[in-house]
Amino acid sequence: MDILSYNREAWNRQSRTGSRWCTPVSPQTISDARKGKWDIVLTPNKNVPKTWFGDITGKDLLCLASGGGQQAPILSAAGANVTSFDNSDEQLAKDTLVADRENLTIRTERGDMADLSRFADESFDVIFHPVSNVFAEKIRPVWKECYRVLRPGGRLLSGFMNPCFYLFDQDEALETGKLEVKYSLPFSDTKSLPPDKLREIQEKGYAYEFSHSIEDQIGGQTAAGLLIQDLYEDNWNNEASELNKYSPMYISTLARKLPI
Repeated sequence: MDILSYNREAWNRQSRTGSRWCTPVSPQTISDARKGKWDIVLTPNKNVPKTWFGDITGKDLLCLASGGGQQAPILSAAGANVTSFDNSDEQLAKDTLVADRENLTIRTERGDMADLSRFADESFDVIFHPVSNVFAEKIRPVWKECYRVLRPGGRLLSGFMNPCFYLFDQDEALETGKLEVKYSLPFSDTKSLPPDKLREIQEKGYAYEFSHSIEDQIGGQTAAGLLIQDLYEDNWNNEASELNKYSPMYISTLARKLPI
């Protein structure tokens, strides 16, 4: 099964259909960012602390699996030299759309977030990686590549899903108002779901999702050589998941590549 190609087409369809994560930012948002007034998210609700970025003026910044005409244009307008790297052609096209509309310079590259081989070692000062590793079968290769392409002192800002989310059938929980453990961890759409559920996802054109343990998501960063400097949790909303009433759904981390 070619998961990368399947998820590319799934995200291309979602981007064409439209959603919160596929809606380009407004001209006013870009105008404000040029004046130093901007906020962006790694997870649905909490703004990333500005201290996590440091001064991005003139810095080489990689938006990793972060297409959609949102974060990359804002960070470019705020003064960074931005490369947007994503698996979806349509999501990258939206970054280009905003860049052309607002006279911004954004380099776009399509590919697998676990393979940054087109970039030389120590190419970037900052990597911005919002919740997207749920679409990658394995996450540790992503962290290794992030470490490699970061410069000494560089920063990795990442957001990811609390793995407990995948214990439950979220659609069923919303219908019944009850949370009942359905799946064991690690979860994989392609391996954990019964055939009828997998066919439903395929028929609806949804991207395949995969859970990743806290050990792989945080411990994987430290194993790659990064130092976790800070983190916070975030919720979603009760209309999206019954679990949101009881537990934070997301984690964001700030990691640094220490100078040798």
